[in-house]
Amino acid sequence: MIGEIDHIEIEASNADEMANFLKKLGYQELRTTEHHGESFELEPEDGSGPIFEIHTVEGEEVPGINHIAFGVDDIDSVTDHLEEEDIDSIVGPYDVEETGRTITNFRDPDGRRFQVVSDAE
Repeated sequence: MIGEIDHIEIEASNADEMANFLKKLGYQELRTTEHHGESFELEPEDGSGPIFEIHTVEGEEVPGINHIAFGVDDIDSVTDHLEEEDIDSIVGPYDVEETGRTITNFRDPDGRRFQVVSDAE
């Protein structure tokens, strides 16, 4: 059903600084998008492990982990399953033009956001 972690989104006080910090740890820039103003996606140099999506906090946001996203092959059936299991606050699936992905958001019992994501086919 839900696959490995696809990405972890971090809201940073300064996205540029956070991206540079991750580069020092051996991450490489996968892409920069205009998602959330300016967003950086970084992956481990060997390509294994989750992507970090970094953007600068805006408005009422605070620095921290915004959400954890799991990769899935069939987002429609996973979303249907989440609905059948009466998972809270399901939104999606919907396409995110800036990243070329389809996502569904949902909340855990404490209100934290999780996401399932499918790359464009």
